[in-house]
Amino acid sequence: MNSSRKKWVVVWLLLGALMVFAMVVVGGITRLTNSGLSMVDWHLIVGAVPPTTDVEWQTTFEEYQNSPEFKELNSDYTLADFKSIFWWEFIHRLLGRVLGVVFLIPFLFFLLKGWLSKRLTLQLLLVFVLGAFQAFLGWFMVKSGLVNEPRVSHYRLAAHLTTAFITCMVIFWICLNLWKGVAIKTKWNTFGKRIGWFIGLVLIQIVFGAFVAGTHAGSVHNTWPLMDGQFIADSVWAINPVYLNFLEGKSGIQFVHRTLAIGVLVMAVVIYYQGIKQSFLKEQIQAIRWVLVGVLFQVVLGVFTLLFHVPISLGVLHQAGALIVLAASVYLLHTTIYPSIPKSQ
Repeated sequence: MNSSRKKWVVVWLLLGALMVFAMVVVGGITRLTNSGLSMVDWHLIVGAVPPTTDVEWQTTFEEYQNSPEFKELNSDYTLADFKSIFWWEFIHRLLGRVLGVVFLIPFLFFLLKGWLSKRLTLQLLLVFVLGAFQAFLGWFMVKSGLVNEPRVSHYRLAAHLTTAFITCMVIFWICLNLWKGVAIKTKWNTFGKRIGWFIGLVLIQIVFGAFVAGTHAGSVHNTWPLMDGQFIADSVWAINPVYLNFLEGKSGIQFVHRTLAIGVLVMAVVIYYQGIKQSFLKEQIQAIRWVLVGVLFQVVLGVFTLLFHVPISLGVLHQAGALIVLAASVYLLHTTIYPSIPKSQ
């Protein structure tokens, strides 16, 4: 692929990655404003157009009135109240539809023009599979809150969010391959393995962050560094069997999230000092610094989000910060495996 064609493909992929990032942000707002169950059905085409007349709005509101959320939590909602939560979920779904179009049409154009190699085509097909699976998980997640109880499964929420993060990182990795002109792969050394383990730890922390969001575990123990005066609150062990505390109990999930945050920070510091001691190239040193700064910012942001009882602004920033830390870590891994390869190769 010549440089001009490569530039257009990279711009297209970066636009897609930014749209996934926007989806994550809007998804966070949707969750924090309790808007996710406002649209009780899902239509691929029809749902792309919001209600425009009073009759359409009233019909849509009546459908919501039959949902468990309205009956158990929002029975006092007026049509105006309903509109305030409807729009965030609608925007979230609309972004998903637009994202699909933004990926599909240029992909078909580049493919028909012969701009894509067989390897790149397969990589992009993987992105489509991940995107489709992520959309399915979104529907699967919302469905869990429309049957009996007005609460989505935090397991499904975690799967939906984590898949979005992974999709974004796969796109980012492909962009880096194209932009840097990867030709030579270095050995998978100890430092590279450590970064890989670090990324794995970050992903686990993201999963537990989704657990915190899905169970509203941020609403308890709004103190730091202790949990209401205790290193480990008594309520962490309230559920039997014990392991369920760390999967379904608010206190247990928050304790794991707190502890993993320390683990991520410690590992980021270790990677930083190991990187500084070794003779790395400038781009690697820069990436190492980005990772450490991102983790420090994310930890501080997480603490303030907890102390202030998860306000929407801090909650959304904290979720977006997790994606930024993951992106910086993936960039560091890429520069470690494929260091300083000229773009022309």
